[in-house]
Amino acid sequence: MNFTQHTRGIVRAIAVAIALALPLTAISISAADARAGGGFGSGSRGSRSFAAPPSTNTSPGMTQPLNRTYSQPGTTMGSPAANSGGLFNRGGMGRGLLGGLAAGFLGAGLFGLLFGGGLFSGLGGLSSILGLLLQIGLIVLVVRLAMSWWQRRQTPAAAYAGGPTPAPGVGPQPNYRSGMGFGLGSASAPLEIAPADYEAFERLLGEVQAAWSNEDVAKLHTLATPEMVSYFSKDLEENKARNVVNKVTNVKLLQGDLAEAWREGESDYATVAMRFSLVDQMLDRTTGRPVGGSEQPQEATEVWTFVRRRGSDWELSAIQQTN
Repeated sequence: MNFTQHTRGIVRAIAVAIALALPLTAISISAADARAGGGFGSGSRGSRSFAAPPSTNTSPGMTQPLNRTYSQPGTTMGSPAANSGGLFNRGGMGRGLLGGLAAGFLGAGLFGLLFGGGLFSGLGGLSSILGLLLQIGLIVLVVRLAMSWWQRRQTPAAAYAGGPTPAPGVGPQPNYRSGMGFGLGSASAPLEIAPADYEAFERLLGEVQAAWSNEDVAKLHTLATPEMVSYFSKDLEENKARNVVNKVTNVKLLQGDLAEAWREGESDYATVAMRFSLVDQMLDRTTGRPVGGSEQPQEATEVWTFVRRRGSDWELSAIQQTN
């Protein structure tokens, strides 16, 4: 089947439109969860970074894994060669040198067939090669954007399969609440969490969101680990590049309970599920006009992990989304 020049133009226009539409879609989706850490699983939970936190009454479903983390799951999975694909990576045709070559030749054959030639007619002549490379590059860009967005939003629960098993006896926590909104958790937790700790967690919830809303990176450095501040800074820079600012106000904890708490060397960790309300708006940086979010309070449920060195204050170490 031969394509006319008009048909070729339509096909190319559709490819360009898809490439332009995907980033805009990702922006509009992220704006709906624009609060600090919204839409992403970020940070580290020590040796349990790749283990699913136990479910609680506040968060009875699955918790999404950490999409952005400095932690390494192990020498095999976390080595640079494994992450980059390597020469003979088996993870897919798009990875590794041999996979890239195979994908290129397959693309050449498909384009040759689509545009009326033989299987490898797309490789004939310098102009055909340049045109082919441009088209393949566009397709690869579209596919990578789509896969990256999909993995961030819909990471399967199977990603936890290789992680360590949660501590025995740690499960859904009692539904009773302390005066500050948190359930007191299970007495079987390896680390005891006192009411004063829950007050610190609630305070950090509000202060982190306020510092994020004010784009106060210096304040965030006093509230979160350097890793979390690096993610916040990157997200804030992306907002500036889009000429928008995220304003988060009226943050109020509605319910919270302990998922697990443990000690590693000189560091204490506590992972808590928190359901809270907030007003989350995206504003035009120049005019202050709302361009996303809502003026009405919304509810969100997230799982936050806090860490403290012995004798120091709690800091935010990770934020995970819930299903």
